[in-house]
Amino acid sequence: MDDVIKTLTAEQALKVVKRLSEKGGKIGAALLAEARSLLTAVDVDETADEVFFALDSIAVEDCWGRSGKSRYGYTEPSEAAVELVEEKLQPFYDQAARYQELGMAEQETTYSMGVILGIYRYEQESKSEFRARAEDVPIECAGYLLNRWRERNKGTAAAQAMNEFIQSRCPKWAKYLIRK
Repeated sequence: MDDVIKTLTAEQALKVVKRLSEKGGKIGAALLAEARSLLTAVDVDETADEVFFALDSIAVEDCWGRSGKSRYGYTEPSEAAVELVEEKLQPFYDQAARYQELGMAEQETTYSMGVILGIYRYEQESKSEFRARAEDVPIECAGYLLNRWRERNKGTAAAQAMNEFIQSRCPKWAKYLIRK
């Protein structure tokens, strides 16, 4: 019976957590504390690794499968490449937005730095055949996230820290992404 927790699906485990949280008391408080602890432990390099591996997992065959003629018209390989990259990055964009919604500005900044670094590393380090199909996509996607982040962080110390981060960790993008 002790192994029952290990056999739960992610959906079932989420239901258990929600039910326990709704009960409140010590268990609810412990769940809330653990959730906060998990969300506050953001590491730039771990996030960058997750982003890099998500993007590097895209196979060129995925691009070929999406491009070409279909009953809806014709999809250029470059369009298919953009779609694939954006789909892989969407969960990361969503997590950054969740940090913002929770009022966790510091974690949002750190997480966004990690996502940008992961995208940068993908552009600079990936040896995948797909990468050649997505020439300008990485910097555009990083710029998209950065612009959304900047809208919420205008004139803050975090904005200067972001510029310094880009300068030091993503130097080949600095002239395109840093705003004065």
